Amino acid sequence: MKINRYVDISTIDREAKKDYIDRHSPFVHCDAKTLKGQKFTVKVKLGDEYVHPDDFDHYIAYIQLWNGEFMLGQASFAPGTLGNMPGHAEVDFHIVPNKNLKLTAMAFCTKHGLWQSEEVLVEVE
Repeated sequence: MKINRYVDISTIDREAKKDYIDRHSPFVHCDAKTLKGQKFTVKVKLGDEYVHPDDFDHYIAYIQLWNGEFMLGQASFAPGTLGNMPGHAEVDFHIVPNKNLKLTAMAFCTKHGLWQSEEVLVEVE
């Protein structure tokens, strides 16, 4: 399965396809540092500027949070989760890290496939 990334599209195509790329790209939001053994919140939000449809045949089926090759969690959605209105699907994951993190998020659109975020590094003290 092809994995789509925000940076996969050339600069020329990016402006023309920004709404398509943005609405499908997951973004990881969290602090850059945390304490070992303490609960740490990581928000994954789909889209930055543009909202994604929530139709029966076109919706976000799941959002995953990964630390390197290890999946930390997944949230699954049914069509209509966002009230059948376009919106930003988002999930708060609460983890307790014991070492530095290399976080990425994956999101699956039922019409446009799998999308991956940029990697976010978190220092655990």
